[in-house]
Amino acid sequence: MLESFSVNENLRLILASNSPRRRQLLALTGWQFNVSAADVDESQYANESPTDYVLRLAETKARATKVAEADADQIILAADTTVVDGMDILGKPKDNMEATAMLKRLRGHTHQVYTGIALLRLSDGLLLKDLCVTDVPMRDYSDEEINAYVQTGDPLDKAGAYAIQHPQFQPVANLTGCYASVMGLPVCHVILLMRKMNIQPDIDFFKNCAIFLEYQCPVSRDILSGEM
Repeated sequence: MLESFSVNENLRLILASNSPRRRQLLALTGWQFNVSAADVDESQYANESPTDYVLRLAETKARATKVAEADADQIILAADTTVVDGMDILGKPKDNMEATAMLKRLRGHTHQVYTGIALLRLSDGLLLKDLCVTDVPMRDYSDEEINAYVQTGDPLDKAGAYAIQHPQFQPVANLTGCYASVMGLPVCHVILLMRKMNIQPDIDFFKNCAIFLEYQCPVSRDILSGEM
């Protein structure tokens, strides 16, 4: 079943994700969108790089999303986010023990979050893709903090076993990149792709994003100007 969000009569957009965080971020643009997520195999291929992995999954999710024939002129937006530490991709932990191990591995140093996005226009099959890579410095949180956070259950549906926005755990220190990408949807990169389809945000995205995230993004204007 499709679920409807913000209103814009000129755009028919489908978000191919059940993530509440992606819904919240996309709503900052003022675009109307529905939600319809496809179930895809997220296994990594042998020797597949993080870049290839997230871009492949974003495209796969976009192409696998089912749309009624009457809505064939819609645009599908899909995204995939993963945490990368060194040479390793860290997906969602399978249990509390694995979540604890991931959080201990990540603490006190910087890793990367890769988010691939795909925009598919159904009327002519145009597919656009983009990638956002963000350095994420983790603070030196304690074992006790890890245990308390893991007991909330929050890490189990998060790549790398954490949510940057968690109000109590607050695992990240001094981020200087795209906060929204670490949450799962680099909206500035989405806007760049939408512009290539002659679509602009309806409202002041910068203001809405800063208020919602409580974060003054140092890179958003450079991204939208094509300088990053």
